[in-house]
Amino acid sequence: MDILKSLGHPEEILNLFKFKMGGCRAVMPKLDYESMSESLRTCYLYLNQTSRSFAAVIQALDGELRHAVCIFYLVLRALDTVEDDMSIPLDKKVPMLNNFHTFLYQDEWCFTESQEKDRQVLEDFPTISLEFRNLAQEYREVISDICHRMGVGMAEFLEKKVGSMKEWDQYCHYVAGLVGIGLSQLFSASQLEDPEVGQDTELANSMGLFLQKTNIIRDYLEDTQEGRAFWPQEAWSQFAGHLEDLAQPEKLESALSCLNLLVTDALRHVPDVITYLSRLRNQSVFNFCAIPQVMAIATLSTCYNNPMVFQGVVKIRKGQAVTLMMEATNMRAVQTIITQYSQEILQKVSLTDPSRDKTLHILAVIREKSAWSQSSLPPRTLHLTPMYLSAAMLLAALSWQYLSTTAAQAQGTGDMQGQ
Repeated sequence: MDILKSLGHPEEILNLFKFKMGGCRAVMPKLDYESMSESLRTCYLYLNQTSRSFAAVIQALDGELRHAVCIFYLVLRALDTVEDDMSIPLDKKVPMLNNFHTFLYQDEWCFTESQEKDRQVLEDFPTISLEFRNLAQEYREVISDICHRMGVGMAEFLEKKVGSMKEWDQYCHYVAGLVGIGLSQLFSASQLEDPEVGQDTELANSMGLFLQKTNIIRDYLEDTQEGRAFWPQEAWSQFAGHLEDLAQPEKLESALSCLNLLVTDALRHVPDVITYLSRLRNQSVFNFCAIPQVMAIATLSTCYNNPMVFQGVVKIRKGQAVTLMMEATNMRAVQTIITQYSQEILQKVSLTDPSRDKTLHILAVIREKSAWSQSSLPPRTLHLTPMYLSAAMLLAALSWQYLSTTAAQAQGTGDMQGQ
């Protein structure tokens, strides 16, 4: 039960309760599907099926930008599905990736041989490409260009592993930095943001790299078990003969040293993230960009020096995620959150960690960039007496259970009526 995981964090329990009572609508207003064409509704259906994390924030964007970002996401999801599908032979996959952007202008192109879980975006690509062609020209140009560059980059890395730290940056640029650049150009094209947001590709690239590196670090065990290797060899070869060796219990100290090295490298993008977010003016765009970034630094804080990265699944608590989602709606709050998690990482830095000096340096840069001293930050934890805290948690738990049961019954009734 999600609420039990937040028992030591009363502010999370209260935010879970608020979220359940409809507080999510403050950052994720309900979308009007009735006014959409059938093909556009289908695209939003695919969006919700393929992305639980991004679907909500995409649907909260303002105006026509929402549809442009939805189609952008689905096009890149289709491209990524081709890259991930190990059943497609290389002599077929490479030209598909290189030419994928041309399929956007082919009315009937689809691919029905994929074995991936998100294969519907390839099987029904004509619906997605139709809505792509319905977008304004300024959006089409951005999406097609990014799709082309990303496909070429993916093809390049199909037959080579991520070796150096520089190659790690390059790989993350192709699969995520380009997404940040494309999104920024869409923001500016919509005129919801200033032209400089789309023009500063270095900052936009850092936004993508920070998210991608966080995912790669967190997903070590899942990736290695499935034969995928995204940790750079330049990093892990300092501590093990093979990447998968880091999961061996006797290699734990070396594994943590490698992990902390990569977390430190990911953190160097945070100052750019702060600068990028400080330039945004539209509330829906700010929420869209800020929420994943604060989730990422919370995840890195959880991963840092954590043996569970090599033993199981590492995730932030749902109550923690909901709290971040509800709070990260202005720059002051984002700076506070970043400073908090930077401080958490700082408290976990070992005296013997090989990356200690670099870690301390980047954390100091982040604190300076955030422009807050730790003593001036508003408290983020509620101070409640033990008796009141126990009563509040019991009431919240009972209310949560009641609301969950009621929602399930209502859903069942709705399904029966739909039948």
